[in-house]
Amino acid sequence: GKSILVQKICQDWSNGEFSQFEFVFWFDCKQVSLPEKRYRLKDLLLEFFVKPQEGSKEIFEYILQNPAKVLLVFDGFEELHDHENFPRSLASQPEKDLCSIKELLSGLMQKKILNGCTLLLTARPKDKVYQYVSKVDKTIEIVGFSPQQRELYITRYFEGLPYCENALKLIKECEYLFSHCYSPVMCRFVCFLCETALEMGDKSLPSTLTTVFLKFVQQKIIPMKTDVAATQNQESLATLARIAWYLGEKHQSAMKSGLLPSKEVKEFALKNGFFLPFAFPRHSDSGEEEFGCTFSDFVIQNFLGALHLMLAEEIKDKSLTKYLSFPSKKKKPYSWLDLVPRFLAGFLFLQDDLYFCSLSNKDVKQLIKKQKTFLKYIRRLPINDFSPGRLLELLHCIHETQSNYLLEHVALRLKPDMSFLGVVLTPADVHVLHSVLKRSRREFSLDLRNSSIDMQGLKDLVGLKNVASFRASLGDTVRLWKSLEQTKDYELLRASTEKFVLDPFKAKTMKDVSDLSDLVEMQEMMIHCVQDASGCSSYEIPAIKNLRKLEFALGPVCGLQGFLKLVEILAAFPSLQHLDLDALSENGIGDEGAKSLSEVFPTLTSLETLNLSQNKITDVGAEKLATALPSLSSLKTLSLYNNSICDFGAENLAKVLPAMTSLRVLDVQYNKITGVGAQQLTDSLRKCPHIKNLVMWNPTIPYGVLEHLQQLDSRISV
Repeated sequence: GKSILVQKICQDWSNGEFSQFEFVFWFDCKQVSLPEKRYRLKDLLLEFFVKPQEGSKEIFEYILQNPAKVLLVFDGFEELHDHENFPRSLASQPEKDLCSIKELLSGLMQKKILNGCTLLLTARPKDKVYQYVSKVDKTIEIVGFSPQQRELYITRYFEGLPYCENALKLIKECEYLFSHCYSPVMCRFVCFLCETALEMGDKSLPSTLTTVFLKFVQQKIIPMKTDVAATQNQESLATLARIAWYLGEKHQSAMKSGLLPSKEVKEFALKNGFFLPFAFPRHSDSGEEEFGCTFSDFVIQNFLGALHLMLAEEIKDKSLTKYLSFPSKKKKPYSWLDLVPRFLAGFLFLQDDLYFCSLSNKDVKQLIKKQKTFLKYIRRLPINDFSPGRLLELLHCIHETQSNYLLEHVALRLKPDMSFLGVVLTPADVHVLHSVLKRSRREFSLDLRNSSIDMQGLKDLVGLKNVASFRASLGDTVRLWKSLEQTKDYELLRASTEKFVLDPFKAKTMKDVSDLSDLVEMQEMMIHCVQDASGCSSYEIPAIKNLRKLEFALGPVCGLQGFLKLVEILAAFPSLQHLDLDALSENGIGDEGAKSLSEVFPTLTSLETLNLSQNKITDVGAEKLATALPSLSSLKTLSLYNNSICDFGAENLAKVLPAMTSLRVLDVQYNKITGVGAQQLTDSLRKCPHIKNLVMWNPTIPYGVLEHLQQLDSRISV
């Protein structure tokens, strides 16, 4: 997880790595998040984080003069949010004056404090950082444990215990819980619960997050000898739940210890691991040490916050749904505690759970009444208009209810084309999506590109019979196919190649070109696999066979290198109709790229549009292209806009125009053609009745000449 990564960075630095930094300061944002607290930068660095035995003043002056040698780490950046943005104006001497933590961070980000230092922020999830930090140099996303790492963690957790093998089997059988184990924190919770279940002789684990955490709470506080102690615990839990909710409303998870309502509540929270204690940064002048408490984990705070909404008498049935409102793009979620809706939905359907009923002091009738309000609310939702994020949140809530009726209701209202383009799909997201798609009788088309979906998730979704087609990262798809080939799962391999959609494809990096090349190589492998499975000796991957539009936008640094690699495989795409090399960043394939492309023209029999605009092609490249252009038997549009073609190039193009019988539009604007080249193209145009438009404006052609040529032939555009 994030915090372990930060600790590892600090540990590696102390062992001599990251030698560019002389100082590394690491802060847990929970501990510095209270809005009323104000700090001097010197106190924060040299009192709170580390206190030098002597020379604090000199060290601080050295830091101010050498900011490039400083790394500042703020772990858990989302703890610092509220509804206001970060302050724009700062104190007159922000490095010396007392400031709130937000003012200090704002000064660091605006480079008004320690300009030149390196700032590392961790947050959950990344979009919470983007709202406040508009420009960061680099974003790194931690995707969590892979299925293999989950298994390794669980095996290590139970290492040496008699039920080690049973534990892994038990957790893997509960697929939803296992999918949540991608998160290190959740993996630890599930292992703890599994350990308790095995010690008590249970044969299964809870199937929802709500019941997992309810069981966790139950295990923590139930072993009480007297009814009085049990009642006191329930009261302490209710108080703690209220604190969780009200802190969450203020975007906080920490508070001063002195503000806790009673000593009993504090002891209960610390003893059972709901709270962790910490010391606040001390002011050098006062020297007083203050202590605080923070929720041990964000998920625990969410669970307790939702429990408060169920226990609080002042929250009526109808008002419960406002805490469930699934955030639209325009509307912010009701609470910062973004897991509360899931737990709340789960609680509403626990009318048969004796422990929950005793905890909530609600009779079954009251719960069923709340349940009906919830069902009515879900039935009114315009599910087919939901954004991907809202839909996933709804699916998680529905899963927590374990209601077959609600699952069927949602499954019937999903739109057939579902795009998760650019939306991070965690293993748990994939699980709830898979379970609802499986129930639907409709056929679906899924777009999973840039979703960080893992291979197991991709395999599960693609394997569904009612997923008729899908788009995904080309690299991930090829990796999946290679894995299926190794395990000899030829049936799913063939089914997934039939469903994969590539058209249109845009290559933006060298990796995209390499992935496309790997796809072409897969064709050979597929022929052998299909031959083994069905005896058929020829097979074309539909995505290769049906690719019609290919865009190339690698930019000037890798443009030529990437294009030369792309040219090697162009012949593999028999239906390619549109090849577009016009990119905003300019690929600059030059004459070498043009020559290489012209050599494969005879194989591009379906090509109708060729856009070579803005590619630094000169007369040399134009001559090579012209020689081979007549072999493009289907070409209708050719654009050479904004290159460096002069009269010699124009002359070569003019010679071959009559032979290009399919051509309808030629664009040679913004080159270096003069009146001589323009005249040659016009003369050639008379022999080409098939051409409908010649776009020829060039700054080097005198306007009067171009106007005269246009009067001779109206097909010339200026």
